[in-house]
Amino acid sequence: MNIHENVRLTPFRREKRAITVLGSKLTKSQAACVYAVSAKIVSRWVERFRQGGRAAMADSSSRPNYSPRQTNTVLSIVLP
Repeated sequence: MNIHENVRLTPFRREKRAITVLGSKLTKSQAACVYAVSAKIVSRWVERFRQGGRAAMADSSSRPNYSPRQTNTVLSIVLP
């Protein structure tokens, strides 16, 4: 797996934290305070882990699936 140099948490650490939140009596807000992140981030970790386990904790691509303003392939070949 290719992890960029500015990542704050590795997928393994996100997984550990999601498991900790699921197995504890902490609310997501309390866990967010403990880990110094937002409750939204904690929710994301927990949902990812519930849906896909360890594999889902890896960063996903941020490349868009569709680019409506992308240059047509034929034009890109014709134009220098």
